[in-house]
Amino acid sequence: MTAAIAVLDFLLPWSFSPTALVAIGGAATLFTVGARRAPSRTPASRRVAFYVGLALIYCALQTQWDFYAGHMFFVHRLQHFILHDVGPFLLALSAPASALAYGLPASLRLRLRRLRPALRGPARVIFDPWTATALFVGSLCLWVWPQVHFYAMVSNWLYTLMNWSVVLCDLPFWWLILDPRSRPEARLGQGVRILLLVLVMLPMILVGAILGLSRHDLYPVYEICGRFFPLDPVTDQQIGGLIIWIPGSLLATIAALIALRRAMRHSELTARAGGRASSEGSLP
Repeated sequence: MTAAIAVLDFLLPWSFSPTALVAIGGAATLFTVGARRAPSRTPASRRVAFYVGLALIYCALQTQWDFYAGHMFFVHRLQHFILHDVGPFLLALSAPASALAYGLPASLRLRLRRLRPALRGPARVIFDPWTATALFVGSLCLWVWPQVHFYAMVSNWLYTLMNWSVVLCDLPFWWLILDPRSRPEARLGQGVRILLLVLVMLPMILVGAILGLSRHDLYPVYEICGRFFPLDPVTDQQIGGLIIWIPGSLLATIAALIALRRAMRHSELTARAGGRASSEGSLP
């Protein structure tokens, strides 16, 4: 009973945000309703990926995790590993566009169809591969810049902007990388996806190495906020750098393996289709 109360206490909003609860709860509702309405069944694996991704983002934004992230750099980096990488990764992996669309009322879906021509221009910019990659890398590098990080940690509105921006700026990148379709339906071929993943791994490794190998405290703001655990500031910073370096690079590697597997599967299907066509053409 005590453990259940402790878990419930942890999951309740630490700093109540109507925006976060409406956005996360609304997305979960739309997906649940849309998955039932959609003509094609949404696989269980995709549903699990979507709900786990949303749950992790909720935990990072609303629970006591957010409190502890304001008092230790390495906990903050774990929080941003979820918001920057794991959460958007899982949401994109679930390919939720169809389910979310069918979750909307029919009248609203009709209006969105009418607005589609006007939305193509902004969507083309946001989902441009190089724009999405720049947003992904920029959202990482900007908020770990010591001066920017200092002001983000002592300003409520800038802190909120920081946390939301890493989710919203990274979703387009993971959406492009994990799109289950192949070209020409998808914007990118699997080879280009692997190339982009290699490109984003380089700054992750560089930033992680700079922080992980540094012997100087670059984030004195945590002394001002007060550390909840008696850990040396440089050690705290080095652990945070390793979180950027190793888990971040590992997730990019997993995404590259997914792209490689899909490329191999597409090649096999193409070869089989070509073989069947050749055998049918040779029949008398």
